[in-house]
Amino acid sequence: MKIVIIGGTGLIGSKTVERLRKQGCEVIAASPNTGVNTITGEGLKEALAGAEVVIDLANSPSFEDKAAMEFFETSGRNLLAADKAAGVKHHIALSVVGTERLQDVGYFRAKLAQEKLIKASGIPYTIVHSTQFMEFLAGIAQSGTVGDAVHLSPAYVQPIASDDVADVMAGIALAAPINGMIEISGPERVRMSELVARYLKAAGDPRTVVTDPDALYFGARLNDTSLVSDNNPRLGRITFEQWFATSARK
Repeated sequence: MKIVIIGGTGLIGSKTVERLRKQGCEVIAASPNTGVNTITGEGLKEALAGAEVVIDLANSPSFEDKAAMEFFETSGRNLLAADKAAGVKHHIALSVVGTERLQDVGYFRAKLAQEKLIKASGIPYTIVHSTQFMEFLAGIAQSGTVGDAVHLSPAYVQPIASDDVADVMAGIALAAPINGMIEISGPERVRMSELVARYLKAAGDPRTVVTDPDALYFGARLNDTSLVSDNNPRLGRITFEQWFATSARK
């Protein structure tokens, strides 16, 4: 089976490529630095020739409202058109738990637009909604930092390790499309401010976390249901402590 992974050299993509190659699949790790660009269309036809499955893991290089919308709409249209031309039988995309609930933020509006393009394409598909990756904890801490304090919402999160995400993506690539959405989450539900405090302590970072209900998450105002799934998500196996011990310092 030939599988093309758009964004195949990134965090999730490279891990998914590795897993599928071990399963004996022919896998193309497609990205601009390998000559495949979903914005310009460069290399798409050649990469998708003979492909049965396409996994879209590409992410906008900018979180600015207009730039993110232009990226996901242009990339989505180009990729889905190439899928159709190549006769792709399963289109898989990675999105974010809470996308439909955070529509006051441009990035999430852009992700929802991407999902709508997939659903309207006529190509069999599976959309995966994931909670935040544990690898993003440093970025979340930085986003709330003012001086020596980190101001963060106490809203619940349930972050998942990238290895667990890659396991799911590889499994879905080898399964039949569901023409619907599944959600995946980490094994522990915890308040964002508490988890980042644990992360900073474990990393020996002297910054202090300030729990602030009015703190924004990349421009979004959160509540306890914004970033978690109550839709019977598939749960990852890697805890925060296990992830930190093996991955955080790499």
